[in-house]
Amino acid sequence: MKIAIEAQRIFRANKHGMDFVALETIRELQKLDTTNKYFILVGSGPDHCLRETPNMHIIEINCPTYPLWEQIALPRVLKKIKPDILHCTSNTAPLYCSVPLILTLHDIIFLEPRKDSNKSLYQNMGWYYRRLIVPHILSHCKKIITVSNYERNHILEALKLPQEQIAAVYNGYNKHFHPIDKKEIPSIVKKYTDVENYIFFLGNTDPKKNVPRTLKAYSLYLQCSSLQLPLLIADLKEDVLNETLKKLQIEHIKPHIHCIGYVPNADLPYLYNGAYIFLYTSLRESFGIPILEAMACGTPVITSNTSSMPEIAGEQSVLANPYQEQSITEKLLLLESDTNLYQQQVIYGLQRIKAFSWENTANALLSIYSSLNNAQ
Repeated sequence: MKIAIEAQRIFRANKHGMDFVALETIRELQKLDTTNKYFILVGSGPDHCLRETPNMHIIEINCPTYPLWEQIALPRVLKKIKPDILHCTSNTAPLYCSVPLILTLHDIIFLEPRKDSNKSLYQNMGWYYRRLIVPHILSHCKKIITVSNYERNHILEALKLPQEQIAAVYNGYNKHFHPIDKKEIPSIVKKYTDVENYIFFLGNTDPKKNVPRTLKAYSLYLQCSSLQLPLLIADLKEDVLNETLKKLQIEHIKPHIHCIGYVPNADLPYLYNGAYIFLYTSLRESFGIPILEAMACGTPVITSNTSSMPEIAGEQSVLANPYQEQSITEKLLLLESDTNLYQQQVIYGLQRIKAFSWENTANALLSIYSSLNNAQ
């Protein structure tokens, strides 16, 4: 087969969830499959994180905006290489494409009513673009892949698609997330903060990340905790934090909070390892790779009891109601006070992650590619 894979954003410097899913899956396909011929279609960027092999070719496509890249430049390239299958990896695809299409639809949040506004212009534009494009391409998809059984059932119910059209394929996690010798951790953590033994939280301006309620829960935690561990927040700008604290009338907790900005993937294992607890209190996730990353580092996780998070974290995980600040606070205090439960969560997390790998993801994709090619 000649397989084209759209991975437009993997060469950008500041990668996020869907970028890493595409990159790690392609890397695993590169190891596993030396028979089929691959064309990886990417946008230009500074981080050339993928190398060509004899059967895997990288085609950089220059275009000023993502919509033009996907709707005009990408189809032009497809006409030249004439692949048997096109796999678009990040929710959207060309409206007009003669190639059999596989779409990875991570979630359909953008088709649901918005409960809160987003202060990021980039994220707002992406939300409107997906909302415009996705309804028009679904009928053209030979197969739709999503990343959890929760999301598969949700998409089937919301969009009334045929059962056989959509498959759940779990994500994996990168093996550089693992327990690190305590002596090695401070050298990297000190690049971001001088605190030790902190609570770690990934937050941004996306309303689903639940930053206001998590900050409120942390303020309640500080009132009750004897340790009063500092809160380390990645991916949230200082001005957004300040505005949120002011709106919540909890500005007095600011000295306990450290905003460290974007953290490259290579440094994240050290920050997970240095954390006492990892908070992943989103309102909604289709998968939640950071849950696995923190568990793989031996760090207990508090995550939400909504959407896919219980499915990924597993039955013995510590789950909070993300809509109730008190629930998040109670779980923080519970892990802080119950040393037996804390150690159980360390051991449980290291066992739980064995159910997930990028190799499993790539093998599932290969099976889908083959079945579609045989059906043509």
